Amino acid sequence: MELSITLIIVIVTVLVSIGGFSKPQIIDDLIFYPPAVSQRNQFYRFFTCGLIHADYGHLIFNMLALYLFGKAVEDAFIELFGDAGRWVYLFMYVSALLISLLPTYFKHKDSYHYKSLGASGAVSAVIFAGLMLAPETEVYIFFIPIPIPGFIFAPLYLLISAILDKKGQGNINHSAHIWGSIYGLLFVIVAGRLVEYNAITEAIERIKAYMRFKGWIG
Repeated sequence: MELSITLIIVIVTVLVSIGGFSKPQIIDDLIFYPPAVSQRNQFYRFFTCGLIHADYGHLIFNMLALYLFGKAVEDAFIELFGDAGRWVYLFMYVSALLISLLPTYFKHKDSYHYKSLGASGAVSAVIFAGLMLAPETEVYIFFIPIPIPGFIFAPLYLLISAILDKKGQGNINHSAHIWGSIYGLLFVIVAGRLVEYNAITEAIERIKAYMRFKGWIG
């Protein structure tokens, strides 16, 4: 039985992250450190930082979100792109690690005290790719006890992330969340065009169907 790309990413990330918890040198070697990129050309840090996490809570949250959304997105890509869909999905995930951190890099390339780690940018891309493909997907947000459809959750998530990013409080890279999310949406839209899949039109129809089902529209 062939392992899914999603499961492989989760397994590798968990193993490397756990190794980093006990060996700080692993964290130092892989973490995203902008001056190391700008001054020592260590561009690999854009990607390796996605293999390490701050603690078990950070790791579990990211990998659980990736597992829940990733397999559905991977299956959808296989349906759209055939056997190449697995590699299209992998390309989206890996490239999202880079794209989501570019704004952070340009902002902090000379900041010697700034470091970032975690797969949140790429995971955000996968989540929003999933919501682009199936915007009616119901998700839970914070402590709200009822599920919210993805087409409401997505803009709300981006708005909250933008506010938190502007405040600049805490150790969470909200910028990576924002740009990873936007990249996931755009990736589905652009890649879909290659196989004559109009992601925007399809999403609108699915939203209308959901709203009719809920009785929000006639």
